[in-house]
Amino acid sequence: MNRIFEALMLISFGAAWPASIHRSWVSRQTGGKSVVFMYIVLAGYAFGVVNKLINGVDYVLAFYILDVLLVSVDLVLYYRNKRIEEAAQPKG
Repeated sequence: MNRIFEALMLISFGAAWPASIHRSWVSRQTGGKSVVFMYIVLAGYAFGVVNKLINGVDYVLAFYILDVLLVSVDLVLYYRNKRIEEAAQPKG
């Protein structure tokens, strides 16, 4: 029963990332994003993955991995958008 609630928690938290990724992709801006927050969330998911690997792999691991991938995509887009913003700055 614990696994069901853990999976539901991961699905709930993970549900926000596709919208965040879409916003990052479309806006091409970093405004409203906190790279530190994204790294903290990524670390939390990574610790969940490690916990599953140490204490027993089950289907919930797939949700941790999916969430890690979603946050990672948003991080990549953050750095892409940061480069775009820096390139748009006037030189001099």
